[in-house]
Amino acid sequence: MKQRSPRVTRRRFAAIASVVLAAGPVAAPVPVQAAEQVDAAPPPTPAKTVEVVGKLPGEHNPLIGHKFGADGFGFVHGGRVYMYLTNDTQGYAPDPVTGISPQINYGDINQITVISSEDLVNWTDHGEVQVAGPDGVAPFTSNSWAPGMARQVVDGKEKFFLYYANGGSSSNVITAESPLGPWTSERTTTLINGDTPGAEDVAWKFDPAPFVDDDGEEYLYFGGGPASTSMPPAERFNNPKNLRAIELGDNMVSTEGAAVVVDAPVAFEAGHVFKRAGRYYFSYSSHFGGNDFGGNQTPLPGYPGGGQIGYLISDDPMSWPKETYAGVLFPNQSQFFGAGTGGNNHQSVFEFEGRHYFTYHAPTLNKRINGNTTQGYRSPHIQELTFNPDGTIQQVVGTYAGVDQVRNFDPFRVFEAETFGWSKGIATAKLDGGSAQFGPEAPNLVVRDVDDGDWTALSSVDFGDGGARSATAKVRALAAGARIEVRLDDLAGPVVGTVPAGTPTGEWAEVTAELEGVSGVHDVYFTHHGPAGDDLLEIDSWSFAAADAQPELPVTATAQARCLAGRAYLAVRVRNDHDGPVDIALETGYGARSFRDVAPGGYAYRAFRTRATSIAAGSATVRVNGSVDGEDVTTERTVEHPGVDCTGRP
Repeated sequence: MKQRSPRVTRRRFAAIASVVLAAGPVAAPVPVQAAEQVDAAPPPTPAKTVEVVGKLPGEHNPLIGHKFGADGFGFVHGGRVYMYLTNDTQGYAPDPVTGISPQINYGDINQITVISSEDLVNWTDHGEVQVAGPDGVAPFTSNSWAPGMARQVVDGKEKFFLYYANGGSSSNVITAESPLGPWTSERTTTLINGDTPGAEDVAWKFDPAPFVDDDGEEYLYFGGGPASTSMPPAERFNNPKNLRAIELGDNMVSTEGAAVVVDAPVAFEAGHVFKRAGRYYFSYSSHFGGNDFGGNQTPLPGYPGGGQIGYLISDDPMSWPKETYAGVLFPNQSQFFGAGTGGNNHQSVFEFEGRHYFTYHAPTLNKRINGNTTQGYRSPHIQELTFNPDGTIQQVVGTYAGVDQVRNFDPFRVFEAETFGWSKGIATAKLDGGSAQFGPEAPNLVVRDVDDGDWTALSSVDFGDGGARSATAKVRALAAGARIEVRLDDLAGPVVGTVPAGTPTGEWAEVTAELEGVSGVHDVYFTHHGPAGDDLLEIDSWSFAAADAQPELPVTATAQARCLAGRAYLAVRVRNDHDGPVDIALETGYGARSFRDVAPGGYAYRAFRTRATSIAAGSATVRVNGSVDGEDVTTERTVEHPGVDCTGRP
């Protein structure tokens, strides 16, 4: 059961904007208690679960409402957009009483969050990559900020390269054979550091952004921070020369030659390059002045103000003189989202199905949790990027509306339950094993921390003219009487089916609900109900069956490996959820058993004994025969089970 934090809508504390790796206001002072109660119970553990509706139905920004993420880097592969994010959620710890979290601590962040979408509105949570720290993929690094992603064919093999900032001192890269990992490190030292030629005068050797050109040549852009004190004050302010471009080696995990200066006006950090119509665009975040940049001054005419995204246009990816400056691409996000949303920004641009999109972050979810007082926890946003006839960029306007959904959602497949258009009150967690949708090597998450009244929703689900006959969820029940209602178009919309989540407590099973009146395109809400105050269930995946497909016989099936007298056995249990009798056949690697005329609500159960002291994880096959509307129907289910070791050894 989660510790609940009350919704705080107004705070009386004044926020002080920070500009050091900034990203929002400092924490408000916490009142001191008059006296500490002797022998008082310890305070409850802070829960990261977001209890408010952070992404409002109908709106498409922020991209997700159940966790935070910053410095989004958009990457397109295989018909999906992947977003790699600094894991701002890592340090989020709201006070159980006030609902206010301490200010974000960037020094603790050593994970990267990954989400993806095929329509830009419904996003799948792929969890976090433990990049740095003692247990990280690259344990010789301490932090993982501001990720960048690239794909390249190396020695005839497709590979993916995830770059990240190791704090402000250096940058690094890890590799994988898919955009979702698993990840490995080909290096034992950082890629960009004080030994990188041409980067000696760069204060912050971070924010690595890769770019692979059409001809296969590879580049990396990085840098930021205070300007060199050897410059005159006006030059330190207007042209700090703190960003760099360098060529990457063909293996993408080394550099070639020396880094060159990117002379971006009023530059601070977040360099990024994309290409359009044969021209190169370099965008970046501008600084806020102060002693690090020669004092507070007025920028030269046309140059960016504090915390804005400027850009340059060049014909050469390694040549960026100040004369290539083209203007401000995006004003500070506080101009659009109001009090509590200021600070630095970090952007990327990607092309998806013929259109360009601009990513940025803003603490909008943090604001909806706490009101106008935010603690620097940022959320990813996307807006469409449009161009003038001369190739310059039309200035982006930040909105909660976000971008249009590029295609309707296809429900007739197995898809991850942690795919949301919108949500309230839920969290996600990794589960051992691969993903049913993305493959055995991809991370698998489940929806968890589900209480009575919590919900998730999908935007613009296309059931076609023929419609859907049933919905199936893979669930693990944690409380008796839990159920999931399927509703259309609104949280209070009509219930078109109810999924019974009454599986044996703690065991994974597939459960099915018959649907009525489901056709055409609808937003779909999954609303959760059960005993108040209890965690109800966990959900792994969903699928819908088309009305013109063969009917299925609804059953709840589980398989568990257990021990008895030092020997392993496999227990398979099937409940008949149909309204008529069915025949049930169980098949396992340890034997088979058939049951005839199992009554509605009745069970088929068999413990398959083995002579082994342990068995590996595997699956059982369940075949069900019965009648639906006078038609003979056979339904087959595959039920996975974990392994078990009965020797008592650790």
